Amino acid sequence: MSLSVSRRLAAVTAIAVAGLFASTAPAALAAPTAVAAAPTPPDIPVANVKAHLAQFQSIATANGGNRAHGRAGYKASVDYVKAKLDAAGFTTTLQTFTSSGATGYNLIADWPGGDPDSVLMSGSHLDSVTAGPGVNDNGSGSAAVLETALAVSRARLQPTKHLRFGWWGAEELGMVGSKYYVNNLPSAEKAKISGYLNFDMIGSPNPGYFVYDDDPTIEQTFKNYYAGLGIPTEIETEGDGRSDHAPFKSAGVPVGGLFSGADYTKTAAQAQKWGGTSGQAFDRCYHASCDTSANIDDTALDRNADAIAYAVWNLGAATPVPPGPSFENTTDVNIPDSPGAAVTSPITVSGVPGNAPATTKVDVNIVHTYRGDLVVDLVAPDGTVYNLHNRSGGSADNLVQTYTVNASGKVANGVWKLQVRDAAAQDTGYINSWKITF
Repeated sequence: MSLSVSRRLAAVTAIAVAGLFASTAPAALAAPTAVAAAPTPPDIPVANVKAHLAQFQSIATANGGNRAHGRAGYKASVDYVKAKLDAAGFTTTLQTFTSSGATGYNLIADWPGGDPDSVLMSGSHLDSVTAGPGVNDNGSGSAAVLETALAVSRARLQPTKHLRFGWWGAEELGMVGSKYYVNNLPSAEKAKISGYLNFDMIGSPNPGYFVYDDDPTIEQTFKNYYAGLGIPTEIETEGDGRSDHAPFKSAGVPVGGLFSGADYTKTAAQAQKWGGTSGQAFDRCYHASCDTSANIDDTALDRNADAIAYAVWNLGAATPVPPGPSFENTTDVNIPDSPGAAVTSPITVSGVPGNAPATTKVDVNIVHTYRGDLVVDLVAPDGTVYNLHNRSGGSADNLVQTYTVNASGKVANGVWKLQVRDAAAQDTGYINSWKITF
């Protein structure tokens, strides 16, 4: 990942803390927003993820060309992942089940610490079909989840939530392993899982960037990550209900995840957004013998692996406040170079009873060549100004960030404005969009 991408992700991961109180000064200027950085998610080295994929390929090659349920290649894959996790300090559990007359295995890994009554779980299926080694489907998800878990260990992460990771067997036979796991969890244990994140095919050679739309908080977390990269996403529909999130969702667990596409055809509009070849499948080797280590797009694998870490670090940090009604303005507004005047982008809020909450969220997406020049304010309907960003961030480009504002003294309904001024010369940009959530 380039340095500019890392800086943009740092902007996305900054989280505002509560405790902002409106000033009583005659000028009606509110106190500055208190912004504190969440634990910074790591850049997952794609070389490490690809090293795991090379091991899965070698295992398949040595075991009849696949890593399917009931075959030696699958058990060897489980043993490889388990050894890595054991060495990194995880508590691992090998769960067995029977399907199609053969023994299957789920591998569960728990990171010590965190709230045992609030579990964030991430998982992927480790088996392939019998036709091939399954490097994209689903070595890609399995390798990225493994490397994220190892990054947790390297960081000695101490999240608020308890972190658990899972690698499922016999997914290709109908999510057999994950169903077995969920169905054999006592109800009280299911209730402790605050979210399950699923990663099935995230390195497709003609990739798309698809986000599950099941749980809104998890969905928005992934969208925030990709907004930081300036990459548009689409809602995942091709694999809906066809992967290991389905048993969790059926049990009432909030779910989400990422997907880069299987045998659906990439449209011309998608190729324009993401590159690649229109009129071809996202993965022409889906469930085929050619799903080898050559069947991977490194860029998609890198981005999605980083997205997994971003979600684990942020969703594991604390329980997010469920969002209320949101209002958005997506009209571009040019920001004149200094000494030009400030510009505003208005949003008319209606239908929200009473005052704004103390946790009013403001999502800002500004495209700019030097965000260290920008002064960004939220202006309430009565003219009160809340400063969101005051010439910080140095020479990095763009400002994609979420702020929390204590606007509880203000009536929610009315015209709210995002006000932006360029305070130094020689850089250009525009307000791309912004959103306010009550």
